[in-house]
Amino acid sequence: MKSVIRTAGLGVGLFCAMAPAVLAEDWRLNNFLPSARPESVQLEQFASEVNAALAAKDFKLTVYSGSSLGVPNTDLLRVLPQDVVEMSLMWSNYLGRDAPALSSVFVQGAISTVDELKAVLPVAQQIYEEEYTDWGVTTVGFVAIPTLSVSVFCSKKPVSTLADLKGIKLRVWAREQVETFTRLGVSAQIIAQEETYVALKTGVVDCALYPALYAQTISLQEVTQYASFLYPMASAPYSLGISTKRWEATDESIRAVISQAADDLWERTNQYDQDFEKELEARTKLEGMGVTWGPDFPEADRAIFLQAVGETWQMLAEEAGGNAMEYRQRMLTALGR
Repeated sequence: MKSVIRTAGLGVGLFCAMAPAVLAEDWRLNNFLPSARPESVQLEQFASEVNAALAAKDFKLTVYSGSSLGVPNTDLLRVLPQDVVEMSLMWSNYLGRDAPALSSVFVQGAISTVDELKAVLPVAQQIYEEEYTDWGVTTVGFVAIPTLSVSVFCSKKPVSTLADLKGIKLRVWAREQVETFTRLGVSAQIIAQEETYVALKTGVVDCALYPALYAQTISLQEVTQYASFLYPMASAPYSLGISTKRWEATDESIRAVISQAADDLWERTNQYDQDFEKELEARTKLEGMGVTWGPDFPEADRAIFLQAVGETWQMLAEEAGGNAMEYRQRMLTALGR
């Protein structure tokens, strides 16, 4: 199955044809996040450290943010093994089409505290390394995502209860969110973050699920007037992937520098002490830009939401088959559930 999927499709073939020729020492790091995201800033520092350490070897690593290389983040398990791009940021929740079992590792909303996150991170990282290796992709490092407060941003009217969401067209970013909201009778559709602004502006959706911490990076304050907090979320870390064939063919000294810089990148980002303060600062800035911050969703609604998340997690693992149930159980064991 995977060998069939790996065969280059038309889109990948066109990208390969249009991609500029590059030297083996001139690597591109594909980053689908906007350049203003904190993780993108960290990736730039990672690249700078690699380049400084390898200046004498005529090696250069350049970060291309905001999907500027034209590689869909959902296609990374197909294009990375083909060496279409030398290195890429990867997020497991975007890769479920080709690797369904990845959807049963981190389900949005199922892990909500820093203590829970720290308990499962080593397990999740090991699972990702195993899964990506099976696809011919080597994981050279990870980038942590802050613990986030996910809110509902709306363009025309405030929404602060599950009842309010009925009849609303809601933007989400992962299939498990679609499944969870469908269980709650809410119409949700996946829209890429780079398309969310236009979707809200043109009325394709009425509201968008998004963390306040990152709202300004896609200018949500320009197309929404209201926001209310729905649930806390600890996320799967991003991975830094590279074709295993390329990695094994790379000079050992270059690999050592990249690995060390990746370790330092993880150490810098795997910090969560100030996440709540940053969330409050983000809300204050958004309010200053015209977003009215409404009341949090009621505790009773959040309990209903988390129950639906748990049911979705079980359903996705059963549906995915393969290693999915094992992955879910490894995570649940780490959580003590």
